[in-house]
Amino acid sequence: MVCAFSAYGVSGQVRYSIPEEMTVGSFVGNIAKDLGLEPQRLVAGRARVFTAGGSEYLRLDREKGQLLVKERMDREQLCLEISACSFSFDVILENPMEMFRVTVEILDINDNSPVFPKKEIELEISESVLPGALFSIESAIDQDVGENTLQKYVLNPTDHFNLKIQGRLDVSENIEIVLQKAMDREKTKHHYLTLTAVDGGDPRRSGTVKIHIVVLDANDNAPIFSQATYKASVLENAGKGTLVTTVSATDADEGSSANIEFYFEHATATIRELFTIDPISGEVKVVGDIDYERNKQFRIKVKAKDNGGLTNSCGIVIDVIDMNDNPPKITVMSFSSALPEDSVPGTIVAMINIQDLDSGDNAKVSCSIDRNLPFKIESALANYYNLVTDSVLDREQTSEYNVTITAVDGGYPPRSSKKTLSLKLSDVNDHAPQFQQGSYDAYVFENNASSLSFYSVSATDADWGPNARVSYFLEDGSLNGAPLSSYVTVNSDSGVLYAVKPFDYEQIKSFKIHVKAQDGGSPPLSGNVTINIFIKDQNDNAPQVLYPVQTGGSLVAEMVPRSADVGYLVTKVVAVDVDSGQNAWLSYKLQKATDRALFEVGLQNGEIRTIRQVTDKDVVKQKLTVIVEDNGQPSRSATVNVNVAVADSFPEVLSELTDFTVDREYNDNLTFYLVLALAVVSVLFIFSIIVLITVKIHRWRQNRLFFKSAANLPVIPYYPSVYPDGTMGTLQRVYNYEVCGTTDSRMSDVKFARPCSQNTLVDVGRMGTMQREKREQDDADVSEEQKPPNNDWRFTQQGQRPGPSGAGPHPDGAGGAIVGTGPWPNPPTEAEQLQALMAAANEVSEATATLGPRYNAQFPMQHVPDYRQNVYIPGSTATLTTNPQQMMPQPALQGPPQAIPQVDVPNAAQTPASKKKTTKKDKK
Repeated sequence: MVCAFSAYGVSGQVRYSIPEEMTVGSFVGNIAKDLGLEPQRLVAGRARVFTAGGSEYLRLDREKGQLLVKERMDREQLCLEISACSFSFDVILENPMEMFRVTVEILDINDNSPVFPKKEIELEISESVLPGALFSIESAIDQDVGENTLQKYVLNPTDHFNLKIQGRLDVSENIEIVLQKAMDREKTKHHYLTLTAVDGGDPRRSGTVKIHIVVLDANDNAPIFSQATYKASVLENAGKGTLVTTVSATDADEGSSANIEFYFEHATATIRELFTIDPISGEVKVVGDIDYERNKQFRIKVKAKDNGGLTNSCGIVIDVIDMNDNPPKITVMSFSSALPEDSVPGTIVAMINIQDLDSGDNAKVSCSIDRNLPFKIESALANYYNLVTDSVLDREQTSEYNVTITAVDGGYPPRSSKKTLSLKLSDVNDHAPQFQQGSYDAYVFENNASSLSFYSVSATDADWGPNARVSYFLEDGSLNGAPLSSYVTVNSDSGVLYAVKPFDYEQIKSFKIHVKAQDGGSPPLSGNVTINIFIKDQNDNAPQVLYPVQTGGSLVAEMVPRSADVGYLVTKVVAVDVDSGQNAWLSYKLQKATDRALFEVGLQNGEIRTIRQVTDKDVVKQKLTVIVEDNGQPSRSATVNVNVAVADSFPEVLSELTDFTVDREYNDNLTFYLVLALAVVSVLFIFSIIVLITVKIHRWRQNRLFFKSAANLPVIPYYPSVYPDGTMGTLQRVYNYEVCGTTDSRMSDVKFARPCSQNTLVDVGRMGTMQREKREQDDADVSEEQKPPNNDWRFTQQGQRPGPSGAGPHPDGAGGAIVGTGPWPNPPTEAEQLQALMAAANEVSEATATLGPRYNAQFPMQHVPDYRQNVYIPGSTATLTTNPQQMMPQPALQGPPQAIPQVDVPNAAQTPASKKKTTKKDKK
């Protein structure tokens, strides 16, 4: 039979009936099936058996879900004289906590035979006893119950006596033999009877006793008790010798037949251990330790016997009065020592059983805990309590609790007991990692080593264990199209930042990364922080010289007239350093010079000036080596070679330029490159000859076409760059000029090129040597008349364009000059050459101005030298300057329009290739 109910935390109840004396390991029942549970639930819930009394007769097999016999059970020992024998225990499950009540009824088997207190009974009966007299016989005891207990008595022989039974056949029955026929002592002094007690078991069991009857002389009055039943009470734990009650009896006989003797009849071992009766006085006294919790009442049968053998009996009922001698007993049935901190209020922490073996008010127990704790006690069933949470828990505030449970009974004086439970809160991942700051600034020098650790971040987590283990990650991002992970990485355990590769301050000055700190909880929590990484500059870039431009195949020389005074500005070395701060502060020093006493270099501005008057003794070729150093530690430098020609005219310089040597650097692989170049030249030689002839023919045709149409070309004004201070540098006028230089071919031919500017029309095909120009002019039609002058070709005050030489005053007096009627183009005039030089100087000035405000602080515009201050016309001794020392007045062009006579162009230094044609050309 299985019964289930649910109330106050008990999830169900089941009842089993088993016979006593079952062997150990015998099957009792399938508890999992009877309770409707899965077998896995018993294993997962760590099911166990809890018995309040401490004795466990059954055990639980979790794997099979079966109850098995753990200890042999004797119903007669467990329940004594109680017919309905059963015991209960609880089956407790965890996760979640559940409790089931199991009741086991022990069925009696016929394992005990009826037993008489004595194996032989001797009765002394007077012969004068009349038929019908009754004689009491101690009944047999059968510890079995029900049908297995005593059922009947059989007396043999029955010549003089018959058996008479009054009441039920139990321990309180009265078995008497009845004298049916008077005895005659003279005939038979002794009679022997056999009394057999038979139970109702199957098979039946029986017990016998021998009755020896001694026939005495006449004594016809039996003792009589004053009460049929005596009632008394005794306190538990009463001292030995305490009088409980006194029984008394009288005998109507006289003499020795009136002497009465008292003794216990059918006394059990427990009664004999606890009480004794005085055979003469009939006083019943305590001789042992009485415990209310073991025996609450005693029933004793007292028998009185006189000397004549007549007996009578009475009963004594002794009630034990309970004393508050037992404190409450606290038993923890189930307890979770580790409780999650996020447990909701009402979560069961422990199931407790409290028992007090006393009775009445002494057994009334109250249970309590400290009110300052976030827990409370709730009553589930009688003597069962649950310890539950009463508020929200926080491990970070309190990680461990010691809960003391106090149980107090209602006795006087009250008794109490305490039990302390140590409860630890298990951590829940409810705190995210926190950084001390919202952002950090990290600094690292450029050119750092790879895998350099340059900063460290740390986050704290208030949780514990794996939930507090913080890992660091770099959030995704990009910088200049590349992922941030290619620049910086972070150690996931320590939070140390490492540089993946060297930084370059000139490319990246600063950037931001976001580091995420993530704990090891489930689910994990994280916190972010911004780290501003600033790259610190190092002096890793040497200065770069912008001017003068160093080329390996051509030679550029600065001219200094021999009339130059002290402080004359020869040129300016312009250099930049891509570093920043002090690393970009540049200083200029003269490292080597042909004549150190002639030139000096400005320490801050790089201006090369004369420090004394130039004399005729000074050599024409002057080579200066200027070193440019920055202010870094250690400093870096660059050198530039400045070629200076001390001369008053361009032809004088030209003759000396061919002797300048150009420094070349040879490397170990020069031979290899020469061989390779020779092979390439050999393969392309034939092709190059064909291409060269074709290009020459094409250019010759373009030149003839250009000669015929150049006179109609319009003049486009040219305006040079203006300085930030509103001036046009040190030159107060605008000039257009041509640049003439040698071909570095060890020949006397001279190439000239018109400046390619946005405001100047240049014919690319108009490139050639002066010898070729002369030949073309010789081949031209000398008889062709000059065209009338064009009004568009004139010099203006706003700007001048290159035009034919031989210009004359404009007829309107506007200050211009009418172009001569000679063929186009005539040899360049001094003004045209000057204008070409100034256009090239303006381009260098514009390049210097683009350096930006980074260098403006170091080189203010007022200190930048104007390399257009001194302009020299090749082949002429004239010097155009804006310096007060060299300023020459410019005559105004006035007068009516007329053709200006053609001006003879100074001839360049003659070479053997050009001497023969000089006379012929002069004639023409």
